Amino acid sequence: MTVKFITLGCKTNIYESEAMAQLFEEAGYDVVTKGPADVCVVNTCTVTATGASKSLKQIRRARRENPDAVLAVTGCLAQTEAEKLRKEEKIDVLLGNKYRCDIVSLCEAALQGKKSDKIEDILKVTEFEELGIVHRQRRIRAEIKIEDGCNNFCSYCIVPHVRGRERSRDPELVLSEAKELISEGYKTITLLGQNVNSYGKNCDHGVSFAELVRRIDAIEGDFKFDFMTSHPRDCSFELLDVLSECKHFCGHLHLPVQSGNNRILKEMNRHYTREHYLDLIKYAREKIPNVDITTDIIVGFPGETY
Repeated sequence: MTVKFITLGCKTNIYESEAMAQLFEEAGYDVVTKGPADVCVVNTCTVTATGASKSLKQIRRARRENPDAVLAVTGCLAQTEAEKLRKEEKIDVLLGNKYRCDIVSLCEAALQGKKSDKIEDILKVTEFEELGIVHRQRRIRAEIKIEDGCNNFCSYCIVPHVRGRERSRDPELVLSEAKELISEGYKTITLLGQNVNSYGKNCDHGVSFAELVRRIDAIEGDFKFDFMTSHPRDCSFELLDVLSECKHFCGHLHLPVQSGNNRILKEMNRHYTREHYLDLIKYAREKIPNVDITTDIIVGFPGETY
């Protein structure tokens, strides 16, 4: 049996597709990249209108090019546009951003004629969905998902509505995956999440993002680590202190400011001020003199004048 993945969107989607592909491999499937397959999985994006449009086109193309295959659609477009997909597309397995750990059994049931439709309110999900340690990453850079969801609800952002509220992965599982990937020869580890700075909040294990970073840095080996995505509201001075002491930190801090105007930041519901952001940057440069800092800026936000 063969399975083919079509992945759109962010690095988190890529990581999750690799995790699901590994589940299929463990069940005896061959993962193919070209030609027809017995199962075709489209992992969708809807963070931008372009991503949503491309995802819909890929769903239709997958059905056209694999007419006899089981077609499974998962990801953010499935989460937000489930009703539209049910009406317009011939989908055998429809999942949002939950139940991906069950994708193999659901697709095998579909091969026997039993379709599945498992979409639920993602904002009510409280547990991190564990997909296992992902070994099938074919680059020198590996990703590790540590967190899912966001609680900030920026006014322009759909992420909390498609990914849900913040859920953190068990720190021991994160460290175990990091150790295995480093032992396999990966030279750069990227920690992934919609808001990695909030890792560990409201969790029983009591490990903050700063503490998780400290523990990853203590792993022996020839590697560097970085992380994405960060939110200035949740970036602590403690984290910057820890990063300044880390021998494996790559020296790159990405901290999206989005606007330099306090009125616009308030309209964006960003929960910080221009002054607070500049204090973070100043402190980062003092503690990590050679740090490379990058950012994101939204231009033309509604109500912006100059």
